[in-house]
Amino acid sequence: MNNIYLSHNNIVSAYGFDSASAVDSIKNEVSGLSLVDDSKILPNPFYSSLIPQDNLSKAFQKLNPQEDYTRLEQILLVSLANTLKESGLELTDKVGLIVSTTKGNIDVLDADSPFDENRAYLSELGKKIETFFGFKNEVIVLSNACVSGVLALAVAKRFIHQKRYDHVFVVAGDLVSQFILTGFNSFQALSELPCRPYCKTRAGINIGEVGCSVLVTKDEDHLVNESVRIIGEASCNDANHISGPSRTGEGLYRSVVSAMNQANIEAEAIDYISAHGTATMFNDEMEAIAFNRANLQNTPLNSLKGYFGHTLGASGLLETIIGMYSLHSNTLFASLGFQELGVSQPLNIITETTAKESSIFLKTASGFGGCNTAAIFQKVNS
Repeated sequence: MNNIYLSHNNIVSAYGFDSASAVDSIKNEVSGLSLVDDSKILPNPFYSSLIPQDNLSKAFQKLNPQEDYTRLEQILLVSLANTLKESGLELTDKVGLIVSTTKGNIDVLDADSPFDENRAYLSELGKKIETFFGFKNEVIVLSNACVSGVLALAVAKRFIHQKRYDHVFVVAGDLVSQFILTGFNSFQALSELPCRPYCKTRAGINIGEVGCSVLVTKDEDHLVNESVRIIGEASCNDANHISGPSRTGEGLYRSVVSAMNQANIEAEAIDYISAHGTATMFNDEMEAIAFNRANLQNTPLNSLKGYFGHTLGASGLLETIIGMYSLHSNTLFASLGFQELGVSQPLNIITETTAKESSIFLKTASGFGGCNTAAIFQKVNS
């Protein structure tokens, strides 16, 4: 099969409006989480990473919008505009667009929203992004819980292999909203402190928001220094429970093994794992079991949720982009907040940012409904 690459990218987050801002902060182990006290969203203060609205408005106005756009649409448009510009690609019929999100414009259903409720349909969100930039092909909106971001990369790769497109832009985002926070709060899953994935003292999840985008391409002429090659990907649903993961890690285990088989590598070839790591009791335990079953218990592993919180449908793409920079700089980023292992199976948690020559990383994601996705990436430029 032809090589498929990840190339130009952009992250809009609490750290800033480019990928470098986020990567530099993570290298220095600086969390983007802060205490938020907003009773309109949640009665009690909560930790989150929020994109500053004033900065977002200023950046969005530079795009010269001709109508009103929701907050999420603005985030997605600002991120994708940068990636499109840097790529220099003409939007022909061989260029595709995938929008990855879990809940989309869910905030337009709030009583005080100025937007029509129809804007909550994911198809409407996709059309707004598609028409703003003038894509020639109909947008694909991919919403499969928290695996959406990684799955979107796998789908983009498959479209290129099928010769449907030569290039695919993937943009992902989700908001911190009352709907999302109250939902996780009803599960008693929200932590009152910054989250600590895999840690014995972990107390639950933080929710964050981000917009991120990347170019997936078969063309070596459109690569950047941090580009990676997608060498394997797979998905499996464990069909266990609407919100609870398989106790044996079956779906994640099968996804990882299938991705390794497609990449034609053994566990020893993976230099590190960018795991899902939500800091909830059941998720972290499930991942530990799955990684041990796949003989990956000694592979250095981190979760980036201590920096961004859980950004839902954007998390997989966001964390893949950070992984690209990790490979390029030969740096393993610390799993922020971790103190003492709190799962039943051994894991090699990265406790401090460390220099390590690396060429291959595994990205995993798991989500509600029993969905699991794994993707393996290899460094292009040494």
